[in-house]
Amino acid sequence: MPYYRLKDLIKAIRACKTAADERAVIQKESAAIRTSFKEENNDARHSNVAKLLYIHMLGYPAHFGQIECLKLVASNRFADKRLGYLGIMLLLDENQEVLTLVTNSLKNDMNHSNMYIVGLALCTLGNISSPEMARDLCAEVEKLLGSSNTYIRKKAALCAMRIIRKVPDLQENFLNRAKNNLNDRNHGVLLTAITLIIEMCYKNPETVQTFRKTVPLLVRHLKTLVSAGFSQEHDVTGVTDPFLQVKILRLLRILGKGDAEASEAMNDILAQVATNTESSKNVGNSILYETVQTIMEIQSESGLRVLAINILGKFLTNRDNNIRYVALTTLNKTVSIDTNAVQRHRNIILDCLRDGDISIRRRALELSFALINESNVRVLTRELLAFLEVADNEFKQGMTTKICLAADRFAPNKRWHIDTVLRVLKLAGNFVREEILSNFIRLVSQTTELNAYTAQKLYASLKSDISQESLTLAGVWVIGEYGDILIKGGNFEEEELVKEVTESDVIDLLESILAGPYANQVTREYVLTALMKLTSRFTSISSIQRIQAYIEKYNTSIEVEVQQRAVEYSNLFKFESIRPAVLERMPIPEVKEEVVRQTEDTGSLLDDIGPVTATTATPQNAKNDIMNLFSSGSLLDDIDPATATTAAPLNAKNDIMNLFSPGPTTPTTAPVAPTQNAQQTNALDSLGLLGLGGAGIPSQSSTTSTSTSTSTSTSTDQYVAYNKNGFKVSLNPSKDPNNSNILNIEVTFHNVGVGVTVQNLLFQAAVPKTQKLQMQPPSSTSILPGATAQQTIRVANPQKSNVRLRLRIVYSTPTGAKVDEIAEFNGFPQEIW
Repeated sequence: MPYYRLKDLIKAIRACKTAADERAVIQKESAAIRTSFKEENNDARHSNVAKLLYIHMLGYPAHFGQIECLKLVASNRFADKRLGYLGIMLLLDENQEVLTLVTNSLKNDMNHSNMYIVGLALCTLGNISSPEMARDLCAEVEKLLGSSNTYIRKKAALCAMRIIRKVPDLQENFLNRAKNNLNDRNHGVLLTAITLIIEMCYKNPETVQTFRKTVPLLVRHLKTLVSAGFSQEHDVTGVTDPFLQVKILRLLRILGKGDAEASEAMNDILAQVATNTESSKNVGNSILYETVQTIMEIQSESGLRVLAINILGKFLTNRDNNIRYVALTTLNKTVSIDTNAVQRHRNIILDCLRDGDISIRRRALELSFALINESNVRVLTRELLAFLEVADNEFKQGMTTKICLAADRFAPNKRWHIDTVLRVLKLAGNFVREEILSNFIRLVSQTTELNAYTAQKLYASLKSDISQESLTLAGVWVIGEYGDILIKGGNFEEEELVKEVTESDVIDLLESILAGPYANQVTREYVLTALMKLTSRFTSISSIQRIQAYIEKYNTSIEVEVQQRAVEYSNLFKFESIRPAVLERMPIPEVKEEVVRQTEDTGSLLDDIGPVTATTATPQNAKNDIMNLFSSGSLLDDIDPATATTAAPLNAKNDIMNLFSPGPTTPTTAPVAPTQNAQQTNALDSLGLLGLGGAGIPSQSSTTSTSTSTSTSTSTDQYVAYNKNGFKVSLNPSKDPNNSNILNIEVTFHNVGVGVTVQNLLFQAAVPKTQKLQMQPPSSTSILPGATAQQTIRVANPQKSNVRLRLRIVYSTPTGAKVDEIAEFNGFPQEIW
């Protein structure tokens, strides 16, 4: 027997003990409803559709009742229309063809004398409107926006928002109506009108200019809400209509962004809202949050921004983690706007690092890194290192990278820099990226005065702990390079530093690393190379023989790379006359900033910490421009090797930061090992011993090339990029015939009026981030009066955008004068591509 009432059906379903029983009841009742629909039983239609909607909400099929819903809508009874429209909204969507049958009913009901029936039609259109329905019924909705009934105006505004989303071109029809509704005293109409205007501004930014004239009106509405007394109709925990206040603040944020006049008009009311809103309850906090967002978006006064950041700082002391999370997230966005104001809340932010909520700790960590500068780097780094010691593993990789990058940028001195990185390696050496390890090795190599200090610190660290891989690799590399300095000892104030180290102690330590449980293939490669290097650092014959015997043990290693190294190193002992020269200390590498890859947990490190400041004599604004506009790279990253027909020098892939290092620099090349005869040289070449760097170890190499263009095409166009002090630089571009994305530029240096010989010529260039640059060495670094020199640069430009060059020209003269100039050139015609 079918259930005649919805209540009976609900009771029967709730009485089912199993899912199978429920399905049986639903199937039986669905069959009875289908039969009733076929019999055209008008009396039971209302009840059947109600039961069908309940079945639909339980997740069972109910699509067969769509037409019955349309029949209910056509009824004259309000109850039938209400249930029919509800069924249409639940059972239909904008993609179904049946929906076209509803258009006429909606149009008729929108012109009905009963405002509640009009509201039903507007509500239905606002939920399921398709683009076709939006176009057909746009005129009716526009007319209802001007209705004298506030209930209808409110519904029509929401319906208009749906129409704009479906057909953005129709928003012009609602501009005047929406603007007029801003004068309405009814809070519901005002709220929906503002919501409609916000949607218009998002869909068409040009609309913002139209509504900027309404800023004074919005300010008056907001002032009335803030200063109004108790209103029972709109009061929410002591705050007058917080929903309307939030909407007004959001619209003011949109209208004030990028417009000084509009921002000025709303500064006073924003300050009033920020100071008079009660923050003890969540309602007040929501208004304060929107106020802060608006203040930071518009062109507000500096005092107002400080007030906004102080509000966020107060949020951080709230016990509710949701509010603290919102505050930290907003501070992360605003820290770049007013860093000094955020710095005042540094202690509270650091306290959040100890919060039990991982999301709070993550946001506080990001903000802490953004606050690091020259004045607080010691304090913040100490706190971050303390957090690193107890941090979850998912934080450690991002933290190690950011701490090292911040130390590299703000280190007060080299010793503090080295100590900080060493501390990171001790605490989280297994989570340090390879590029950070390479940067540390480069730092140690460049800081020659602290080589002994660093070697002893690493030796002492490895004696106590070899479980951190990066610490082990760094220590092994430094000991291999500076083993002779290590055994000489030194006078340092730290108690943990070893005062006297013997050759045997060093060998014992390296052997213990190989025999330890943490050794892997990379570690074995490092240790074998370090042991081999120590044979040219140690003077004891017994130590050298011990190392040789130990290396020979790995001649049969199952790891191919380790075995190859061991065999090569064992054979090198046969060439005693050249072994010390081959194993000579690595040359000091050039300064180079690493571009660290992005991770999910840290984002872009350069975004968090800021651009690396280059120390140069150029003006401050020039430095900022170059950091923002240009990036580094090499053609070798993007060009197929077959298209690169010239050899690039070792320093061809210098980072953009090298362009602005003070003074002229010269490429450092590895010492050339003296050989007795060609047979020995060929033997070494066959063994691959001229590059002892290995995996992760900087290799010694020396590469030279001549300044010849790879392009066979020629061009007579000369573009002057620099002409000052009697020295001129001209550019002659030509497209590479092998690759249309590459532009070869022949640079010619003219000594036209210096009067004396130009010496120590250094020419460097940078390009925008979308392009890549490769430079070949100049034909000469000295230019006689009236003479010229050439140099070739190659620009990979896959996007065919305008080539922009930032150039640095450095040279000196025999009289002691020195020139260091920056120039920018973007005069190549687009037709060159």
